[in-house]
Amino acid sequence: MIRRLIFLAGLLLQAAGAQTELSLKDAVEEALRSNPLLDIGRDRIVVAEGLRQQAGLRFNPKLVLQSENTRPYGNPSFVYPRDTDNFAYLQQTFETAGKRDRRMEVAAAGVKRTELERELLGRQIAGRVKQSYWLAAGASQSEQLLSANLRNFLRIVEYHEIRVKEGAMAEVDLIRVRLEGERLEIALTQAALDAERAGIQLQREMGRREFPKLRLVEALEGVVDDPVGTVEEALERRVEMKLARQQVEVARAGLRLQQSASRPNVDVLFGYKRTTGLDTMLGGVQVDLPFLNRNQGNIAAALGEIKAAESSLGATEALIRAEVNASRREYEIRKRQVGESLRAMRDKADESARIAEAAYREGGTDLLRLLDAQRLRIETQLLYFQSLAAYRQSVAALETALGVEP
Repeated sequence: MIRRLIFLAGLLLQAAGAQTELSLKDAVEEALRSNPLLDIGRDRIVVAEGLRQQAGLRFNPKLVLQSENTRPYGNPSFVYPRDTDNFAYLQQTFETAGKRDRRMEVAAAGVKRTELERELLGRQIAGRVKQSYWLAAGASQSEQLLSANLRNFLRIVEYHEIRVKEGAMAEVDLIRVRLEGERLEIALTQAALDAERAGIQLQREMGRREFPKLRLVEALEGVVDDPVGTVEEALERRVEMKLARQQVEVARAGLRLQQSASRPNVDVLFGYKRTTGLDTMLGGVQVDLPFLNRNQGNIAAALGEIKAAESSLGATEALIRAEVNASRREYEIRKRQVGESLRAMRDKADESARIAEAAYREGGTDLLRLLDAQRLRIETQLLYFQSLAAYRQSVAALETALGVEP
């Protein structure tokens, strides 16, 4: 029994020695630097820039070469230079109502929207990394706690084995102690698995393709600065609000473009014509007559896009207000739990376990009371560190809700 527990503890210590140190700041910076999702955002910005460049280009003139009245037979005889009409002219489209400027407005608004989408993606990735970091830190702390308790429990197991050999204790008590040690062993194995999964999840959020063992250097019990900010400040800082406002601007620019598209363009042509053997000049103007099609459908659709974007803006504002209030409430509750209740509970459980062990060695209490005190101490310590991790996560969630820079 003792050998197996020692072997397990040794394996965990050996694994801990091959860990890579990682701070929260380094984790966030690496995620924002190398996460593949942000590469997709950069590529989309390149696409939007290309569309903006294309929107500002002017129409090329058209070269028209045309021949008419050609016939290979009949009387009188056919002479090509004399009997055909030949055209060579340029045709240029001149846009009206500032269509080119309107296209450039739409494209520029699209570039800004794409940039905000990438910024939002970066904020979301940073928020997920923070949450995963503290989840992994809590899991790692639980593993370390159970490992330390298992090593300490070896003393109790060894004490009972000696007492049984001396004939001073019933063997049934030794069986109970060994069962408790095996329970701790299983709990430690599960905690180690949870910690490894949490570490992999953290590195996945960072965008890593390899997943080494981690040693998270941020302490759960470290000093935490209270996140500051009001709902109104959050509405100004949150990228979601900027993106929703930008979507309204995109929709309004689209309406102006569709309104300008209802005005017909003018095509001007000028060139050369040879007819009946004579060289002449050719000129003309072409204009669409907007009697039946005045782009009414596209204008109505653009108005609908504006209303939808404004509704989305209102929904985003309501969502952010709710997120800030909910996150702040959770943060306050978690902070009070950790500061007022759980720390005192942990200290009392530690003291109770020490008293129970001392009393048991002096014969003042029975084995079940000792095991209950040990189990309560471990469970209270686990609850304390899990609550600390949840408190840290609530801080990260409130910072995200307030729009604090990652």
